Amino acid sequence: MKMKIAVFSPRAMLDRVKKVVPVDKELDFMFFPYVSLKEMIHLVEKAYVCDIFFFTEQVSYLYVKSKVEKKEPPCIHLPLDEYMLLTTLCLLKKNNKQVWKRISIDVCNDKPVYKVFSELHLQDNDIYLLQTKESMLHHLQPIIDYHEKLWEEGKIDYVVTSFEEVKDTLKQKNIPVQKMHTPTLNMEMAMEEVKQVVKLQDYQANTTQVVIGYIQLKSKEAKVQSFDSNEQLKKIIHEFAQENHACVITNKHNHMMLFGTNALLAYIRQHYRDFPLLHVIERRSQLPVAIAFGIGLTANTAKENAKAALKACLDTQESKCFLVNENKVMIGPIGETKTFDTSKLYQALIHKARLNNEISYNFIQFITLRNNEPFSSNDFASHYQVTKRSAERTINKLLSGKVIKVAGEEKPYVRGRPRKLFNLNI
Repeated sequence: MKMKIAVFSPRAMLDRVKKVVPVDKELDFMFFPYVSLKEMIHLVEKAYVCDIFFFTEQVSYLYVKSKVEKKEPPCIHLPLDEYMLLTTLCLLKKNNKQVWKRISIDVCNDKPVYKVFSELHLQDNDIYLLQTKESMLHHLQPIIDYHEKLWEEGKIDYVVTSFEEVKDTLKQKNIPVQKMHTPTLNMEMAMEEVKQVVKLQDYQANTTQVVIGYIQLKSKEAKVQSFDSNEQLKKIIHEFAQENHACVITNKHNHMMLFGTNALLAYIRQHYRDFPLLHVIERRSQLPVAIAFGIGLTANTAKENAKAALKACLDTQESKCFLVNENKVMIGPIGETKTFDTSKLYQALIHKARLNNEISYNFIQFITLRNNEPFSSNDFASHYQVTKRSAERTINKLLSGKVIKVAGEEKPYVRGRPRKLFNLNI
């Protein structure tokens, strides 16, 4: 599945940006050019299917920062740095040798400017610096007025601005102005950062997880029994492990332990509603069975999670199977079908969430396969092999239609904010 990268760029810069975009069959770059910052709100909404947002200007990122932070896509932008400012000043000097003497500049971050001025010994020149606040991004007139007033008072000969709209307005007033130049090197470095973020997301998606399982027999008094004298049951467990690329060991108490990775985990997820191993062992042993699985990036984490699942299994005298995932979320009982009204759910999907037939049937299948367990947007995206952005769009419709509700949250095991968990609300 290709990773989709949204590129937000001023229309005037678009051709330069496209030249530095890497050719990679695993990456799909989608371009969203704009003339006015006001277009950014609509463009961000339009880019909902994208996994990474790349802003070629700091001002465009700051304009929608509060909005994109809620959506949680990784965001990369090109901030003002010393090289960018030096390149801009060199271009000015090329056209006007005296331009450095009397200029006004607007920037979002003034630290690089002071560093450059100090290095070039420009502190004593008539240079006026306006550090723009985020509130100014939505109302550019105060920035325009600032430069225009200095020009009318005869204090400056040139303006350097971070905004395309400010540049266009001042040009109409016949005020000499240039927009801050973005060097190609800065764009290339930002593209390298994009590729690093893609690698990190691939790592998170494809990291092999360790699965550890405990299989124990219980007497009617819920005391743990061993497999010591039952070779037939041992054979059943070994065959199960072999089919799912796992291995089996017997601990010092003659209890069976499974060690596996993604293949075993995939099998468990496909059998939330009916876990055959649980019923086969129960039928052959004529005793209640405890099967507990733990998942983690390391064996120690998986083992601790398996112990937590085992405790839940042993709290009753009946046969139980539980799983504790890498985020400490308890799933189960596995192998016990949780019923729900599929007809009622379908009607809600069509009329309340306003989903089409295909997506509605897919969602019912997803809930059925997961045995109506709480799910995250990542679970949905992984199951249907779609981007997280696409999954979140569907989930937002389900929330708006009150078909699902927030059931809690799970803490990501690599990095990032806690992910919301959802379950049916009908």
